[in-house]
Amino acid sequence: MTIKSVNPTTGATIREYSETSPAEVARIVERAHAAVAGWRRADFAARARSMKEAARLLRDGKEHHARLMAEEMGKPLAGGREEAEKCAWGCEYYADNAERFLQPESIDTEWPRSYVTFPPLGVVLAIMPWNYPFWQVFRFAAPALMAGNTMLLKPASNVPGCALAIEGMLRDAGFPPGVFATLLVGSGRIASIIEHPLVRAVTLTGSTAAGRAVAAKAGAMLKKTVLELGGSDPYLVLEDADLERAADICAAGRLTNSGQSCIAAKRLIVVEAHRERFERLLVEGMSAAKTGDPLDEDTQVGPLARLDLRDELHRQVRESIAREARCLLGGEIPTGKGSFYPPTVLSGVRRGMPAYDEELFGPVAAIVPVKDDDEAIRTANDSAYGLGSAVFTRDIDRGERIGVSEIEAGCCFVNAQVRSDPRLPFGGVKDSGYGRELSHYGIREFVNIKTVVVGPIPTTA
Repeated sequence: MTIKSVNPTTGATIREYSETSPAEVARIVERAHAAVAGWRRADFAARARSMKEAARLLRDGKEHHARLMAEEMGKPLAGGREEAEKCAWGCEYYADNAERFLQPESIDTEWPRSYVTFPPLGVVLAIMPWNYPFWQVFRFAAPALMAGNTMLLKPASNVPGCALAIEGMLRDAGFPPGVFATLLVGSGRIASIIEHPLVRAVTLTGSTAAGRAVAAKAGAMLKKTVLELGGSDPYLVLEDADLERAADICAAGRLTNSGQSCIAAKRLIVVEAHRERFERLLVEGMSAAKTGDPLDEDTQVGPLARLDLRDELHRQVRESIAREARCLLGGEIPTGKGSFYPPTVLSGVRRGMPAYDEELFGPVAAIVPVKDDDEAIRTANDSAYGLGSAVFTRDIDRGERIGVSEIEAGCCFVNAQVRSDPRLPFGGVKDSGYGRELSHYGIREFVNIKTVVVGPIPTTA
């Protein structure tokens, strides 16, 4: 069996890779398990040296990494460079802070000593997507490796070159053999890897359907999981919002990574009094973005990562229009090679349309008009998803109150675009998954929160 890397800009095959055989997977798992003993005993300073070297290699090689992402999944070069820089930041953040995050915590009890410590779990399987083929890996790998775990990466099948580049980089950074390995396998073989008794835990970033399947298998095997799944992030444009600022941020948030982001701005919930003006501003912002070859320095929106993803997005757009959504921009598949889809704006979106009910993974903005701020909040929560959210208002205190108490999501940004940050926990609720990545919360997801009690010294007769 082979895994094929295809350029989404041209449709040409980049390279074919041999799938990792079941026997080789077993050997890699056993090697990762054997590596745990030495890696968990390495002190934080030793782990940090390798992690900081990885950060250096990420920065020094960012032009190569950006080109690889552009060729394998269509990310514009500027976005690829930013992704490499963000990965380096994440590596440095955990190199500098992991020891502090995992310091034993003393607990006051009647015993002479009692405390909580955080040893690693062991081998962790990471099932990662294609849309951020470097960042998704490093935002899990940096904390997990600094905690003393070893890691098996199952990448999306359309970005094998990125996954292997990461493996080589970590090897060159000085991580010992077996601490990190890539498994080039299809989705149908994930269950058997989860079942392996030496795999202690699983993390997945992907669709809700994939999350349910992984959670079911891991649950049956009593293995810890963290799931970061889909999102349909609401951006609430309230009655007192600065419309120009809101429209600029919504356009940028909708077009980030060519719209292929779990935390992209997706449902733009706008009070009716501002709808017409907001529509004009958003169309201006979306139409100004240059779509083209991701290897062109001026390109802001590249192709979607695969043709089937482009076709599914177009189905969602056409069905929404058939149900009386208004198409203000785009909405047609362009002629020529590649899996391109134009920046598209739909308005009049409501419940019962794919643009409202489903996740749109591409450069399509859905404007949902509401009569007032209260309906905006209710509409924001009228979704199976709960990953990110944003609120636009001139009343900052009110915006914070809404973000804290009213919106059902893993994060809320007031007057700002939703994004991940190594310093802040990242994850969702409802069908967007559970558990957290990043910050001190993320590094504690894959450790054994262990209680240690030391009794008095026995007396002898």
